[in-house]
Amino acid sequence: MRIFVIGYGQAGGRVAESFVEYNKRTGQNFVVRALAINTAWSDLAGLTSIPMEDRLLVGESLTRGHGIGADNELGAKVATDDIHTIQAAIDKRGTYQVDAFLIIAGLGGGTGSGGAPVLARRLKKLYEEPVYGLGILPAKDEGSLYSLNAARSLMTFVNEVDNLFLFDNDAWKKGGESIKEAFIDINDEIVRRFGILFGAGESNEVGQLVVDAAEVINTLKGGGISTIGYASEEIENKGFFKKLFGKKDTIDDLETVTRITSLVRRAVAGRLTIPCDVTTAEKALIIAAGPPTELNRKGIEKSKMRIEEMIRGKEVRGGDFPLPRGQHVSAIVLFAGVSDIPRIKELQEIGAEAQEKIKVVSSEKEQEYIELLNSNGAIKPLF
Repeated sequence: MRIFVIGYGQAGGRVAESFVEYNKRTGQNFVVRALAINTAWSDLAGLTSIPMEDRLLVGESLTRGHGIGADNELGAKVATDDIHTIQAAIDKRGTYQVDAFLIIAGLGGGTGSGGAPVLARRLKKLYEEPVYGLGILPAKDEGSLYSLNAARSLMTFVNEVDNLFLFDNDAWKKGGESIKEAFIDINDEIVRRFGILFGAGESNEVGQLVVDAAEVINTLKGGGISTIGYASEEIENKGFFKKLFGKKDTIDDLETVTRITSLVRRAVAGRLTIPCDVTTAEKALIIAAGPPTELNRKGIEKSKMRIEEMIRGKEVRGGDFPLPRGQHVSAIVLFAGVSDIPRIKELQEIGAEAQEKIKVVSSEKEQEYIELLNSNGAIKPLF
């Protein structure tokens, strides 16, 4: 599946760069265009893998290139004011080879959380290709303001895209890690999953069950929020002989079936990009990736049946992603249209408390100013 990746804001730009680096490192071609957008020039300058000509500074008249902090209302205004500039940058890079757009943004800050929904609305209006969002939720220790921004942005973003993937930093941040280390690890986890999801249909190898762009698009059709599970294991040395001769005996065939079904179970039971109750999903897609001799149609079909019994909906697709030089067999499970997501409820509660506190503090501060100004009757007002 060929995608146009747009990283909006600091977090979005970093993740978009990770996509570009993964694309180059693995020799895959699913990222056909990439653009980083920001209100802070320093954030754009810090990128290394996205070419300078594919970095766009917006809101310069308001911010002088210094960013907007965590003000996502200002982020939305900047995007609205500069939407024609952004649109021109996208058109200049061309969209004729694109199957879908992916807008990536951190939902806790200002630039991305405010601007990404505005851009999504514009792209959906102008293009027939689906527009997907990848929203990065802030960790709890980033503060209640970031939770408030995330709750507000999330409500808007999910309604402006054809489907919204969520990644919860709080579920993935390890104790004792620095912020920089955490971001590197988290971004690797993100692209590893999406590399299989979007890269599957672009393989030059013919699999037993082909996954193309239409399979992904149909799974994500209907909107809502999606999550992805992932599991992987290294291939033992004896796999070299199977790759060399391309043959399997009954035992080997049973091993590959068992491995795939086991990986799918682990992907479902392990950490999801956004923890949720997967049984509420409307649709699902299974992809097994690895050397062709390690992939097995029976394993995928068995896994599909298991997922069908698990989720609320009954649309479950599945296929493989042959990687001749791969040293691992991996599986992802995409659950589309999930509805029971505790982290979102938590963000909304924290955001509501923060919003109420802001109102109280503003009211108290206003009263303090009035009392201060009225405390000295000797000075008369101008009007």
